[in-house]
Amino acid sequence: MIDLVYDVGMITYDKVYINGAWVSSEGKGVLEVTNSATEEIIATIPDGTTGDVDKAVAAARAAFAGWSSLPKEVRAEWLMKIHAGLEARTQEIAEAIAREVGMPVALSTMIQVGLPKGNFAITAGLLSTYEFEQQIGNSTVVREPLGVVGCITPWNYPLHQIALKVAPALAAGNTVVVKPSEVAPINAFILAEIIHDIGLPAGVFNLVTGVGPVVGEAIAAHPGVDMVSFTGSTRAGKRVAVVAAENVKKVSLELGGKSPNLILDDLDEAGFAKAVGAGVGKCFSNSGQTCSALTRMLVPRARLAEAEQIAAAAAAKHSTGDPFDAANRLGPLVSAVQRDRVRGFIQTGIDEGATLVIGGTDAPAGLDVGFYVQPTVFSGVTPEMTIAREEIFGPVLSIMPYDTEEDAIRIANDTVYGLAAGVWGADLEHAKAVGRRLQAGQVEVNGGSFNIQAPFGGYKQSGVGREAGVFGLEEFCEIKSMQF
Repeated sequence: MIDLVYDVGMITYDKVYINGAWVSSEGKGVLEVTNSATEEIIATIPDGTTGDVDKAVAAARAAFAGWSSLPKEVRAEWLMKIHAGLEARTQEIAEAIAREVGMPVALSTMIQVGLPKGNFAITAGLLSTYEFEQQIGNSTVVREPLGVVGCITPWNYPLHQIALKVAPALAAGNTVVVKPSEVAPINAFILAEIIHDIGLPAGVFNLVTGVGPVVGEAIAAHPGVDMVSFTGSTRAGKRVAVVAAENVKKVSLELGGKSPNLILDDLDEAGFAKAVGAGVGKCFSNSGQTCSALTRMLVPRARLAEAEQIAAAAAAKHSTGDPFDAANRLGPLVSAVQRDRVRGFIQTGIDEGATLVIGGTDAPAGLDVGFYVQPTVFSGVTPEMTIAREEIFGPVLSIMPYDTEEDAIRIANDTVYGLAAGVWGADLEHAKAVGRRLQAGQVEVNGGSFNIQAPFGGYKQSGVGREAGVFGLEEFCEIKSMQF
């Protein structure tokens, strides 16, 4: 385990992880990690450099031949060892992410740690049945590892997004260089500790911390990196794609969203109430800090007032406060920057004439310390309004009226994004038919449960490529055709 320096509850991470060892960064600066509920500094990490990236890439390249030549069953065993290490430190990781990101610790345990644990295990399981070769006529089609994969990950589901990249990349036989979000990096250090403690071959996994314009850009631009897998904002993703294009390397992007939730007009009163109430929850999860959050609720114009009442009551039940208090469903946002950005969008919604149903720009009562935002619902939102078009990344729901089903589908698809969508209807087959017309990478019908093995990714400016399950594994493969 890494040697840490503790000072009144604060952790100093003073090394990065390269070639199977904790080594000093070439950079002399540090980055501070803040507790989102208390605004206290809880850790510092190295402000990494391009030189650190060079060393990490060199280590990954040197390790590639040995790692990629291992039988897939052996690689699966290593993934299961990582899974076991995460299992053993579940509570520690859940509490760290609750402090970094703000998700209540009970949900953090289930989601922020449960999902990455599951992904390592599921990916290991895939290797027992997945065939990297197939015969097509006189051709043998072979899926091979690409080489070195650069993984650049966000802060909102920090360990989950690392797992979605690292697990399938390693499973396919690649080696990795990971740059976690500097906003929520503690969980990444714990993962590196686990990987070090199990003795994963040196250079297979490397961790370099720092800021995106330095470390992230160096990874994307590096000629020794064969693929970049990025999750984050559409703006940053475009930059990654541009920089990576200089070396014509493979790029996978999971970016932003402005996802619609279309509630059809065939629902009875109880069904409508269920759909609207569930839709509020799908918008507010992780305090709205979810790229696939269903943030635009489309309802029949004649039922707008009914939707407002149901949504207001549902939002009021989303108790907000200390993420370590089991009574709270929502914690703070991740940072002061994010809090102020979200409050700015709320003010813009008011200024542009949307009806404020509940919430607002003020801090929740009694929560002047911490990066808190009131759960907020707007109604009467029109497609041209800023809050209907921009990804807010906070607990802000826009209820939008429609006149006909065709009108609703048009409004739903009227966005540069296409990550997720929802449909609710009394006639399941009709609801599924509507879902097929929505331009989104994943559509949940009547509240269909999230499937950890289903492909995750988006249309349009929500990204390129897919993560999770078999589709995620294949994303980290190159394809060769051999004719005989």
